[in-house]
Parts: sequence; structure tokens; C-alpha cells
Amino acid sequence: MNQEDENIEMSQTTESQEQVEEEETVEEDLLEAAQAEVAEYKDKYLRAYADFENSKKRLEKDKTNAVSYANESFAKDMLAVVDSFENALASIENTDDTESSSEVLKNVKEGVSLIYEQLKKTLEKNHIKEVDCSGEFNPEVHQAIMQVESDTHQTDDIVQVMQKGYTIKDRVLRPAMVSTCK
Repeated sequence: MNQEDENIEMSQTTESQEQVEEEETVEEDLLEAAQAEVAEYKDKYLRAYADFENSKKRLEKDKTNAVSYANESFAKDMLAVVDSFENALASIENTDDTESSSEVLKNVKEGVSLIYEQLKKTLEKNHIKEVDCSGEFNPEVHQAIMQVESDTHQTDDIVQVMQKGYTIKDRVLRPAMVSTCK
């Protein structure tokens, strides 16, 4: 029985060692698989983070460019008005002494009037509009700088416009300076 017991014990030990080795192999395989999965997720995270940082930098650059060049189309439109002023000044300098001063003044007035209309069209094209100053005082778009008495106007009506106001889209660019009736 001694020999048999030893053989049984030895076979049980061998079997249990094989089971332990098998379990260790399975655990090692699971550990390696988990480590590989962690490495894969880490790589994906690093790539996503790098992509996010690149997008963030690109958006910041686009924002800076948008702010820097926001008025580009307006500036291009204004160049036509500047050209008209330069042409008007050149034509005034090129007038000869034979023309009468009333004729020169008439031509200058006509030229300035055309330039003014061109400027108003350019402003309207870029959503800049004049504030309406007819009727009652509106504190959102008017700034009262004085009050006067008037028999022809009602209280809080605008009597006189001192300086025109302008809006850009729905925002006040400059309020109109007006005098109102007491």
C-alpha cells in the first residue's frame, strides 16, 4: 500500500500541478489579452486626443482669421467710394480758369451727390441702415441731447436731428442724437 499510496499521491500531485499550470496559462493568456486590449484603447485614446488638439488649433486659427478679415467685403465695397472721391478731387484740380466758378461748383455738387448715393448703397448692401428719426423718441435708437418747447410737436416727439444714427442688422451702431419736445 505504501507504493500504491505514493503512486496515487504522485499522480494526484502531477494532476494538480498540471491543473495549476493550466490555470496559470489561462490567467497569463487572459492577462496578455487584457494588456493588449489596454494598449489598443490607449493607442485609440492618444490618436483621438491628438485629433482633438489638431482640430482645436485649426478652429482657433480659423477664428483668428475670421476676426481679422471679417470686414474684408465691406472694405472692398468702400474702395469704390474712395476711388470716386479721388476722381472727383482730380477733376477739381484739372479745371481750368476759363470755366466759371458757378459751373465748377455745380459739377462738384453733382459729383459729391453721386458719391454720397454710392456710399449709402454700399452701407445698405452691408446691412448698415439709417435710424428713423421721425415721430416719437425711442431710447433704444435715439439719444436725447436737449429738450425744446414746440407748439407744433407733442411731448417726446423728435424736433430736430443733430446727428444721424445707424444700425447694423438689428444692433445699434450709433444712436441718433436728437432734440425732443418738452
